[in-house]
Amino acid sequence: ELETGSDCGTFGIRGYRPISLSWLGSDSVNTAPSSPSAGHTASYTAYRTSEARIQLSVRTKIARGILTESESGHNDSLWFGYSQQSYWQLFNGGISRPFRATDHEPEITYIYPADAQLSGGWRLRYGGISAVHQSNGQSLPLSRSWNRVVLMAGMEKGDNFRVMARAWARLPESSEKDDNPDITDYYGHGMLSGLYRWRGHSFAGWLRGNVGTGKGAVQVGWTSPPFFGPLRAYVQLFSGYGESLIDNNWK
Repeated sequence: ELETGSDCGTFGIRGYRPISLSWLGSDSVNTAPSSPSAGHTASYTAYRTSEARIQLSVRTKIARGILTESESGHNDSLWFGYSQQSYWQLFNGGISRPFRATDHEPEITYIYPADAQLSGGWRLRYGGISAVHQSNGQSLPLSRSWNRVVLMAGMEKGDNFRVMARAWARLPESSEKDDNPDITDYYGHGMLSGLYRWRGHSFAGWLRGNVGTGKGAVQVGWTSPPFFGPLRAYVQLFSGYGESLIDNNWK
């Protein structure tokens, strides 16, 4: 999408983050979500540590060539993206298999192409800025949400290595409207992610956290080559806080 020859045009619906269905097995589950804000602590619910997770994610380019000229061969672009991640207590028939949590994440992102050679064979490919809203669409005591501005940059080495850095600042809210005033203590202020591809296999991981509090999260994973049309198998390992928004302060 960064160069004229691979530009998809505007207002076409494309995949964004992986669209996936998975089974989760955890060492613990948040049976009574809480927050420092008054009225944001829920009563006990008999959730199980095994559940299903569904992730849907799409994006569309709404403008291009804002600050760049097509003759340059590089296109800057403005995108709208939407991601949704649901946690479904599919194996918990005793409480009628409810959806434990669903996170909604719309965002507006501007991407500026770059082509700068770095040391060690690395190549800077883009910089960007996003305005991101994330919420779970719940009423009290389960309501959780926040807004942030995200700066990002991506680089690559050959066709196999990719690294992306993101740093964010939370937009302030009044104490009466803030569902989770301590969320950055657990989510931190940035994320570093990487991807390595080898013979159709993908090995990916990311790390985010708050240096001051020593809290955060890490995830690593493997994705197989396509085996049935576009379908791939994958395995992920996650440890830390904020696997979902309602679990922002639950490890």
